[in-house]
Amino acid sequence: MKKPLVKTVNYFLLAAAAVMVLIPFFWMLGTALKSEAEALHIPPTLLPKTYRFDNFAKVIQTEPLMRYFLNTLIVSAFVVLISTMITVLAAYAFARLEFKGKDFLFAVVLIAVMLPQEIMIITNFMTIAKLKWLNTFRALILPYCVNAFNIFLLRQTMKQIPEDLYIAARIDGLTNFKYLWKVVLPVAKPTILTTMLLSMIWIWDTYAWPNLVTTQDNLRLISNGLKNAFTTSTGNIQYELQMAAATLVTIPLILVFVLLRKYIFSGITRGGMKG
Repeated sequence: MKKPLVKTVNYFLLAAAAVMVLIPFFWMLGTALKSEAEALHIPPTLLPKTYRFDNFAKVIQTEPLMRYFLNTLIVSAFVVLISTMITVLAAYAFARLEFKGKDFLFAVVLIAVMLPQEIMIITNFMTIAKLKWLNTFRALILPYCVNAFNIFLLRQTMKQIPEDLYIAARIDGLTNFKYLWKVVLPVAKPTILTTMLLSMIWIWDTYAWPNLVTTQDNLRLISNGLKNAFTTSTGNIQYELQMAAATLVTIPLILVFVLLRKYIFSGITRGGMKG
């Protein structure tokens, strides 16, 4: 009798958590389909009385949303590419190689995982300013090229590959790079895809840093570009257009997650199994 009860409680809690997660998305989509008057109506309505699908066309015509979207894609692509190469090499070094200071450096990585990114923002800004990289794509890309959490997650996956396999490969004459390419990468593929998606989400969600290092509108990302968008000359915020824009920029992440969910779940599970 206890097992069915436990299952029922678990399903109820999972359903409740799912509903709480989906409510903001449901509200965002509902507001995106309202008219301006209905979006400001008090008390607010749950569903729009008249569905205004033209709001999605307005957001593209009113603000340079496609420019922000393209900037975000460019920064995301470079960050994912560079960060993935660094993550794979660093994780492999920590998981398989022996070198002086390895434990100390890995402790630094763990400390970096625990520290909030805001702590380093002033130091990073001073560095970027001294290099005269303000208002450039380099300022938007380089600070995100090393992700301590991704290194930790991938290192955990690589640690699960039997050491005997590494020894046999070395006896057969495989170099560390060939062993990484032929053996480690195929095994760690789900976790690598997971780290790539996490890096992409990181760029999609970031706000403080791009808002700090860019003052030109043509360099803004989705996150900080939409901050002052859809505001009238009198200071009134067009919430229905803001929510329509938020819906459009959320869809790509949802699609990527749906397409790669099998690899993501597998990568997170593998990365959390061994210390």
